[in-house]
Amino acid sequence: MSTKAEKQVISVPEGQIRDYVDGAFRKDTPEEYVRQTIEKRLINEHKYAREQISIEFGVKIGSRRPRADIVVFPKDCPELTQDYVWLIVECKRENIEPKNRKDGVEQLKSYMTACPNCEWGLWTNGKYKEVLRKVQVEGRVEFQEHNDIPAADGSLEDVDRPKRATLKKAYEDNLLMVFKTCHNHIYATDGLQKQPAFFELLKLIFCKTLDEQNVGRPLEFYARAGERANRDGQLTVEKRISKIFGRVKAQFPQIFEANDEIKLQPRSLAWIVSELQAYSLLETHVDVKGKAYEELVGANLRGDRGEFFTPRNIMRMAVEMVNPKAGEKVCDTSCGTGGFLVTAMNHIIEQLKRDITEDFGIGEVNWSDMQKTAVRDRIKEIAASDFFGFDINPDLVKATKMNMVMNNDGSGNIYRNDSLLPPHEWSEELKAELAAALNLQADDITNANSIGFFDVIVTNPPFGSKIPINDSHILEQFDVGHVWQKHGEAGWELSDRLKTSVPPEQLFIERCLQFLKPDGRLAIVLPDSILGNPGLSHIRNWLLEKTRIVASVDLDVDTFQPRNGTQTSVLILQKKTQEQMNEERYARQIIPYNIFMAMVEKVGHDRRGNTLFKRDAEGNEIWVPEGRDARVNYGEEGETEEVPTERKTRVIDDQSLEVPRFFEQWKKEEGIAW
Repeated sequence: MSTKAEKQVISVPEGQIRDYVDGAFRKDTPEEYVRQTIEKRLINEHKYAREQISIEFGVKIGSRRPRADIVVFPKDCPELTQDYVWLIVECKRENIEPKNRKDGVEQLKSYMTACPNCEWGLWTNGKYKEVLRKVQVEGRVEFQEHNDIPAADGSLEDVDRPKRATLKKAYEDNLLMVFKTCHNHIYATDGLQKQPAFFELLKLIFCKTLDEQNVGRPLEFYARAGERANRDGQLTVEKRISKIFGRVKAQFPQIFEANDEIKLQPRSLAWIVSELQAYSLLETHVDVKGKAYEELVGANLRGDRGEFFTPRNIMRMAVEMVNPKAGEKVCDTSCGTGGFLVTAMNHIIEQLKRDITEDFGIGEVNWSDMQKTAVRDRIKEIAASDFFGFDINPDLVKATKMNMVMNNDGSGNIYRNDSLLPPHEWSEELKAELAAALNLQADDITNANSIGFFDVIVTNPPFGSKIPINDSHILEQFDVGHVWQKHGEAGWELSDRLKTSVPPEQLFIERCLQFLKPDGRLAIVLPDSILGNPGLSHIRNWLLEKTRIVASVDLDVDTFQPRNGTQTSVLILQKKTQEQMNEERYARQIIPYNIFMAMVEKVGHDRRGNTLFKRDAEGNEIWVPEGRDARVNYGEEGETEEVPTERKTRVIDDQSLEVPRFFEQWKKEEGIAW
């Protein structure tokens, strides 16, 4: 960071946050989290200028002057007073219901009534929201329910039926909030349990994604406010969305049965469509939609087989270190929700875009429609042909396919399969599909444990002594499934006897290496016991014989918290060729080499899952410049004062972000080309 930037850094006391709009320090509470999320949505998604927005604005109601959480004034407003308030937002914590007599929607209505030119109001507690428009009907005030508030550069028609050009990219936690709101609505309104409710929402996310992909025709995934408000309109929405779902089933027969239907009530369906319709799931940044989707999946599909999903920052670190490239076949042998595959896919897509930008000689924002189409087709081709995933959980397989579809349509090579099962016992359908996708013969798939066909594997296998593998016909496939005997001072010898049981992560290491081509690369998350337990030294000896251990990154104990406190590391391995192994056997020694080693002591969150930000020597949070703007301060009586300022943001305290940069530098010094 430059000296100039360092001088601009400010600190925020512990327990407080810095307001996104006006820069004031406020107490960090659940209600404040909701308000900050809405403020970011107003500015980043709805494109309101900061100078249009006031926080904690005093609204005069008789002798009282309660404070509205957020008010928005029209553009070029002559004075920022109560008479000119156009939009009011009230934010509450989750346990406040909309019908609450004191803090519910009626409070919002009273504020809107007191502001003569206020047309719009939004009430939300992070789980539910209500949008109201104040209109005059035959001389009396009425409040009409609407799908959403209009954008600063939009119209009421765009709220009811967005166009492709007006779809919004979601920012930070806004998409997560929408997903949770929709799921909670299904859970409460349709009476479905968590998992069935999730899959109904999944169907609609598929419909939304396919509708966005259907370039060249108007969007059909929408529900007008008028349709949402009455039975006939709700049935119209149901008919429209059912047609889209028919196309979804035709395009993804491996995910949905021909007789599958959307099982939501028409009123519930119309409401959820209206919540999702404004966003572009395809254009929203992969990290934003990935976090939203994976948190939703984790809350509803997490199993009891040692599954704990990898944090996005660790996935990104591992993928950047193993550096998959266009044309390489990439696999996750226990893909969970597909996070590793999506991260790897987007890593390659960014490489592709950089290469094409150099070829075109212009930045992505200036590509022509023809160039955009060519790039999109190439991305779709890569996503559909070069990425493979296996998982034993059928629900997670379906969730992974959706994740891949939502991220550039790569759903074709995700299979329900027990990766540890002998390949000759895999279903004939799976072997045929996999062989076709890899341009191999079916017999090659049967011999998968001796013929490698992936260039890169990135995975976090299920692990733990509570889920041991004790089936002999599985154990017999693996060297590490056998008993090893000490041979000489430093060596080990493989015996014919099988172990009684083996934790699955030990078998997954060997399975991954079996699946890799010679010189193939593996990034795998493993418990530290494999690296340090004296009783497992035979596995370490075996790894040194079969692979080059390129890197070992020790992760903080809180990495997988709040759900799991296992101490873990990320290993980066490169499979040796047969010639390399023969040479070392002939020499009776491992050819020495250097190993990159790092310790990640801060992963951006604590053991409860709360985000951690960098702090100064006094313990205050550090904020750094993000861009210039101006803010308006509002006093008790509504007076204004323009103050030049800089937009600031907190810095997440996460050392994993730095590891790939140091690793890349180390690789150059070692002469490693990938």
